Amino acid sequence: MPALTRPTTSVERVPVGLAVAAVLLQVAYPLVHGPARDRLTVATVLVLFAASASHALLHRGQAWTARFLLVAVGGSLLVEAVGVATGTPFGDYRYGDALGPQLLGVPVVVPLAWAMLAYPAHVAGARLGRPVLAGAWALASWDLFLDPQMVAEGYWTWAQPHGVNGIPVSNHLAWLVVALVLMAALPVRASSDDRVPLALLLWTWGSSVLANLAFFDRPLVAVVGGVAMAVVTVPLLRALR
Repeated sequence: MPALTRPTTSVERVPVGLAVAAVLLQVAYPLVHGPARDRLTVATVLVLFAASASHALLHRGQAWTARFLLVAVGGSLLVEAVGVATGTPFGDYRYGDALGPQLLGVPVVVPLAWAMLAYPAHVAGARLGRPVLAGAWALASWDLFLDPQMVAEGYWTWAQPHGVNGIPVSNHLAWLVVALVLMAALPVRASSDDRVPLALLLWTWGSSVLANLAFFDRPLVAVVGGVAMAVVTVPLLRALR
């Protein structure tokens, strides 16, 4: 993959600005509560999704981005809708109303959340020469942080909570399978500047560990999620050096 270079135009700085905005929104998350936290959660997903999508459009082109959106947004919406209706493949769960408008029983923001991290995960996997395996692992390991946090907020609930923090093991296994299919459907397209998506993935890893240790009092989540995602992020840091 070509070496990383600095952005050269104002348009190329759009994903950078969106990524910085998303980080600031995430920093504010532990400081707010109630409905304000719900709105902040939705805003964070929208901004992070815009950062990933705009970077893909600028650095991988319209055709690649259209395919990415079809696979990541459309595919995850389909899987989530089936999951809510049948309990397959994730388990028996239901979404609450706090995440905003729903389509087919799924908050519209949810497939955008899949896509917002699927892109950094894919880029990291490609950087390591394992776009499917490493990309899928990075995306699926994120759920080890995500599910306990979102369940604690009441954004979705499990009919039969069990496993670590009440999250069924079937959910995590299904995430990995879906992530593998998603990554396999995305072609590798080189870019001269992948700092934004790679930084977002590394930030997600580090900030999730810190937040679960310092703010959410979930050390087990911090350890399990941190170690799982480190399978990709540690080699990525070495590759970037």
